[in-house]
Amino acid sequence: MVEVEEVSNKMQAQMRLHPAAAAEEEDADLPLPALFDKASHLHSLASSSSLDQEGIRKGVDLLRRCDEMVSKLGLFSSNETKDDISTANLKYLLVPYYLGEMTERVAQEDRVPVLKASQDHLKEFISICEALELISEDELEISRQKQPDTMANRRAQKVARFKRQKAAETKLLEIKERKERRRRSLRAAALSAPIEAGEEDAFEDDGEEEREAWLATISLALCKAFDLLDMLKKEEEMLLAVKERQAKDGNAFAREMLDERTKRAEAWHHNAANRAPYSKPADPITCATFAQDVIEEQVFHKHMSTNTSR
Repeated sequence: MVEVEEVSNKMQAQMRLHPAAAAEEEDADLPLPALFDKASHLHSLASSSSLDQEGIRKGVDLLRRCDEMVSKLGLFSSNETKDDISTANLKYLLVPYYLGEMTERVAQEDRVPVLKASQDHLKEFISICEALELISEDELEISRQKQPDTMANRRAQKVARFKRQKAAETKLLEIKERKERRRRSLRAAALSAPIEAGEEDAFEDDGEEEREAWLATISLALCKAFDLLDMLKKEEEMLLAVKERQAKDGNAFAREMLDERTKRAEAWHHNAANRAPYSKPADPITCATFAQDVIEEQVFHKHMSTNTSR
């Protein structure tokens, strides 16, 4: 949790130095519902890659404050289940998930603390959902069995998770279409005759549908959280391996990678020139992918050394 606080404090300090920090003061007195709406809107923009770093840091700050307010208000208890949570409060279960996703998008020179902070938020989300009995038995069974990390087990996990994800997406689509049909019917009825006493009961379905929608959204978020957590763990392991190699070999490792990169670039240009009259050009090799090459090279060497030692 120390890493989480360090990353959060660093991001807050950077935001205060920015002119946009004035907007933070405007949001200081917002109640939780309004704060969550603003934060979830920024999360939605970030998910569609429509948000710059300033917006991402703003979203992280808003979500962090949402998280603090949820804790202070004591909205969720460890001795409750999902049935004890009011429909109006269900959406706040998503705060640590949104925080984990947006934290992962923060760009800074040392990415490892960002990865650690993001994983901590995702684990918090999963832990809360497990306590409230929101995680499927299949997912819990997989996590408790601690099966060997084989290709077959990973594939089975992904297939099961994909099915749950599609089921949640289908449920949300059904609710959306159902509400739209009812809205059209009510609009047509209102045009033909005024709503009589008792006919407003049709609106009562909205409360149940809202609950269904939030539960489906949480189920979908859980699928994504497990997948993202797996991905972030792997990325952290690879970056730490690269750091270890660099600390051990120093500049020799960087020169080795640069020499290898130069050879690959020369080979690419040579092959591209030969292919030019016959095919569309391939994607060029740029410095932007150097870090990924370092990671892949480290993983390759690790894999080869493992095989040769057998």
